[in-house]
Amino acid sequence: MNRRLFLQMGLGCVLGQRIVGATEMPNFDTAASILAEAVRSRQIAAAVLHVARRDFRQSAAFGPGVVADSMFLLGSISKPVAVAALMTLSDRGEFSLDDRLQKFLPGFSGTGREQVTIRHLLRHVSGLPDQLPNNAALRSSHAPLSAFVEQAMATALQFEPASRYQYSSMGILLAAHVAERIAGVDILTLIEQTVFKRLEMRRSAQGLGRFRLEDFVPVQTERAAPESGGGDPASRDWDWNSAYWRRLGAPWGGTHASAGDIAVFLREFLEGQGRLVKPETARAMIANQNPAGMTPRGLGFAVGPNAGSVGCSDRVFGHTGSTGTICWADPADESICVVLTSLPATAANPHPRDQAANQIAKS
Repeated sequence: MNRRLFLQMGLGCVLGQRIVGATEMPNFDTAASILAEAVRSRQIAAAVLHVARRDFRQSAAFGPGVVADSMFLLGSISKPVAVAALMTLSDRGEFSLDDRLQKFLPGFSGTGREQVTIRHLLRHVSGLPDQLPNNAALRSSHAPLSAFVEQAMATALQFEPASRYQYSSMGILLAAHVAERIAGVDILTLIEQTVFKRLEMRRSAQGLGRFRLEDFVPVQTERAAPESGGGDPASRDWDWNSAYWRRLGAPWGGTHASAGDIAVFLREFLEGQGRLVKPETARAMIANQNPAGMTPRGLGFAVGPNAGSVGCSDRVFGHTGSTGTICWADPADESICVVLTSLPATAANPHPRDQAANQIAKS
């Protein structure tokens, strides 16, 4: 890293360890400078960049007190994590993706609900909404996950299952609830046991886990979306930074992790090592499950051109988070990119996370 960039980053960041193997990423410094400038200008309070390609690893952290293994609220990157926990049960033969949801949740009936399968939930084609109409009321009352499940069970479908695509956090919630029913433990415990422990993701937690609230990087909620309580002083006891939300461990957005741990998670699918799910299950999760003409989705993962950054191949898979995060892995060149920031996704266009990730995709 050149001296000018190092000095610039030194204004408000900690440089992570660089491990150089046979293949480097020539645009790493450019990506790092984008995040460094965003921190220097106070647009972003905190960020971590982690990239890998084959045996090359490099990380950098930005912002006062931020280090390479600082833990961020992932937002919707939580979805493939929760789905991975569910799919460990599929590997045990506990369910089929084409099982009707009603098989495990008998109360999910009426007005076409009987047609919804687990595969529909994971492909975002179930007809369920993204957020519940009374999302803010539930959160302001500090409702448990069971209350969100109850409301999602009673919510009318917005279209016939499999007829079109609609991103659905509530679909992921009900898929996670199926996992709870099968496993006999709550989704927070299941993710800890089946994902974090198996992959030795020691800087990750669903909800608080064994960590304290102050162990996590705060989100700049004053610039967040309304559904997260952003910008409303009255929402401080239920917004993204509240003890309530951080403890809840919502399977659609409540995972905390370091950039390095998310890279470990992505590598499991990139290489199909079989530590988490069977190799054939891993391949299914990162393959498009939707028909031509519909938004491509794997099982929990975004896949195809819209899943990565400008310059990635059509085989890329990953996810973004509304809290200001992005991660992807591209099998074409075995590259991994994770950018975690404290700036909500809707707070900037273009967002520095995307600008930085685009540089890595071009490397």
